[in-house]
Amino acid sequence: MTDYTVEFVGTGEQITVSEKETILRRCIEEGIAQEYSCRVGMCLACSAKIVEGEVTQPAAHGFTDEEKEEYALTCMARPQSDLVLDRGQYPPSIDEEVEGTTGAAADD
Repeated sequence: MTDYTVEFVGTGEQITVSEKETILRRCIEEGIAQEYSCRVGMCLACSAKIVEGEVTQPAAHGFTDEEKEEYALTCMARPQSDLVLDRGQYPPSIDEEVEGTTGAAADD
């Protein structure tokens, strides 16, 4: 079993995560404040931009295949190398949906 270092942008936080466990699970065990909700790869609350490194996340249903290359759902993602993650970052398609919804509500 291989362990990898996962560093979070802007926080100075760093954890060691096995290739067999999810990043979110390790965050919870280490007391790292990582947002999450569903824990099944659908809600996107635990999304993070992959700044450096690689993950495997075949059950990350909330992302397209292209988005899985640049973003991690920490509830599903298992490291395949040392990582640098920027938490709370969402793919542009998600940001556009949220902005569109917010704008529509403001017009009512």
